Amino acid sequence: MSLRLFCSQLQQRRIKRTPLLLLVLAAVAVPGSVCPAVAGDAPQWMHALVNAPLPAHDDKTDAVLLYSETAVSVQSADKIKRMERRAYKILRPGGRGYGEVFVYFNSHRKINSLRGWCIPAQGKDYEVKDKDAVEISLPKIEGSDLIQDVKDKVIHIPASDPGNIIGYEYEAEEQPLVLQDFWDFQEEVPVRESHYSLLLPTGWEYKAMWLNYPEVKSQQAGTPTWSVSDVKAVRKEEDMPPMSGVIGQMIVSFFPSNGASVKGFSNWQQMGNWYRSLISGRTDPSPELKQKVVALTSSSANQLEKMRALAKFVQHDIRYVAIELGIGGWQPHPAPEIFAHRYGDCKDKATLMGTMLREIGIESYYAHINTERGAVTPATPAHAGFNHTIIAIQLPEGLSDPSVHATLTVPNLGRILFFDPTDDLTPFGSISGALQENFSLLVTPAGGQLVELPKLPSSMNGIRRIGKWNLASNGKLTGSVTETRVGDRATQQRYALRSVTNANERIKPIENLLSDSLSTFVITKAGAVNIEQTDLPFGFEYSFEAENYARNAGNLLLVRPRVLGSKARAWMETKEARQFPIEFDGPVRDTDTFEITLPPGFVVDDVPPPVDADFGFAS
Repeated sequence: MSLRLFCSQLQQRRIKRTPLLLLVLAAVAVPGSVCPAVAGDAPQWMHALVNAPLPAHDDKTDAVLLYSETAVSVQSADKIKRMERRAYKILRPGGRGYGEVFVYFNSHRKINSLRGWCIPAQGKDYEVKDKDAVEISLPKIEGSDLIQDVKDKVIHIPASDPGNIIGYEYEAEEQPLVLQDFWDFQEEVPVRESHYSLLLPTGWEYKAMWLNYPEVKSQQAGTPTWSVSDVKAVRKEEDMPPMSGVIGQMIVSFFPSNGASVKGFSNWQQMGNWYRSLISGRTDPSPELKQKVVALTSSSANQLEKMRALAKFVQHDIRYVAIELGIGGWQPHPAPEIFAHRYGDCKDKATLMGTMLREIGIESYYAHINTERGAVTPATPAHAGFNHTIIAIQLPEGLSDPSVHATLTVPNLGRILFFDPTDDLTPFGSISGALQENFSLLVTPAGGQLVELPKLPSSMNGIRRIGKWNLASNGKLTGSVTETRVGDRATQQRYALRSVTNANERIKPIENLLSDSLSTFVITKAGAVNIEQTDLPFGFEYSFEAENYARNAGNLLLVRPRVLGSKARAWMETKEARQFPIEFDGPVRDTDTFEITLPPGFVVDDVPPPVDADFGFAS
């Protein structure tokens, strides 16, 4: 499921594994992106790789990264120059996409040059020059054609066929929003060698942190240089942790000679203070906003009802619109603007919610989080690794209600409730599975604090089916099913149906379930329950008939007691050993209770033995 429930936190954080943003090489068709190729010698650094031995790989490998080089030169707190070089050898047709090179630019980042080359196994080299590059709106991002500030510069390197070597280099000049850089040297293909160098102004210092890879010491003191070689590929697996949580990377932070910078931080507490400087004055309410809070809460009997009223307004009446240019990727708009325009992104919604809560005497705090659990952990250095913002609400002393589940007791703050104002399908008091047992940066008056959000009981997320049928002696099955969905299971179905108005289309999920389970069936009645009422369980109620469900075998009727559904997962039956653990969206419990009334004169002759399977991560 793909929900529009989060927003990018930082335009500068454009890493290779994020689709088509910084340096993504993907096999996509971009109109007008095919650049004219001319004969031209590839540079010496590429020709030196022609006879280089390949890193270890198997017959499923589409390409290998022969060489990469990143040279970062920090000119000042407001200017950084970057040079990138990469060369791949294409091994299989699936590797042709590496010939498409996308480099993003915006008002804070300009591309000074971009060139590409191909060294074919036979024949002359090809060259694509900077003047042949085209500029396009960000691919696969809705509405990007309306944004002029952020675009991609694209070149197409010809003849990116098996046996050939393709490479490129570019130079960029950046105005950094944060004095921090990321070296992602591990990829989905094997890496022969990768290098990173850092040039700092006199008196500046740096701190390098390694994640998911043994630390490598820099090779030079004046201009620190790091190198890795023979790095294994990270091959994607179903339900694996996020790539950012498993690939090898180095995060390096820079510190000016005076030790102070409005763009830097070395720990979570400092990062929280840095963010507080960005929100200063933006949570001040306007008279109109104050009046709205009174109108929304005047009829509420207690503080909890008031919080619910405000939450409903921000979730449903403030449209999600993300316009994040430059520092706008981190800094929210002022609360009065968000309220007046009735739209904003995740941090805008959190800002408005916090401002409104303060009007009823409730304190709250920003909570930055990455919706991919595992992308940020206690072992992660303080960095701009978050892609979403929610809010942590300080609950009044003694407040107790069975509908308030997503709570955590934090020292010096007391009991807080996590709430996602952007997620309009998850009710107040709960959070989606992606946020549970996930680490968040809590921004408090004392600075930043990394906390782990609670895990909700599995009973709060699942599908509960109760089916009752009558079986005829000719094998026909007739009956009805009541299906109740809660938690993310309800959110998924509501999201799928939110734009569906035709009654026949609304029962498509029922038809799909039955067609996957039964060879023949006729739906006699069907309907959905509580599509819009997100504080209530979502449900389907349906009846059907299935001819020849049971098979005659002499004086026996052979019946499959599991009438509907399947709980199989493909990764449980693969022959190859997994590289990574299973990462579920959240705890879940599905329950089916099926009753089949037998035809007169029939009794149960034999049933399969009961099964109790426990795999540790699931049972």
